[in-house]
Amino acid sequence: MEGILVPISLFLGAFAMIFGLRYLANKENMAMIQNGMDPKASKPLPQPYKNLKWGLLLMGAGIGLFLAFVLDNTVFNNGGGFHHRENEAIYFSLIGIFGGLGLLISYFVEKKELDRQELKADRINKAA
Repeated sequence: MEGILVPISLFLGAFAMIFGLRYLANKENMAMIQNGMDPKASKPLPQPYKNLKWGLLLMGAGIGLFLAFVLDNTVFNNGGGFHHRENEAIYFSLIGIFGGLGLLISYFVEKKELDRQELKADRINKAA
């Protein structure tokens, strides 16, 4: 009985989700039209540092994973050979630490660039 109900419920759930998303998007567009707005004109704002943020996050996670692997197989190797599984927590913690460090570096790079742009705009406004 379970072999039949699982595919049916997955199909019905996927259909309900797609229908609900389309229904809500249509309702949002109709509300924008009623308020005199053009639904096609609303574009998301550009995010110039999105790639930097993702790149540094993934690089940090990769460095954390590599460092965890190296530490697990050298420092924490208790004679268990190459494929022992006793230190799983170090993998998750170092991925989180270095991924967060990548996001922190991204924040400081973005902040420095925004401060530079504001300083430039202030100089232009004072000169005018």
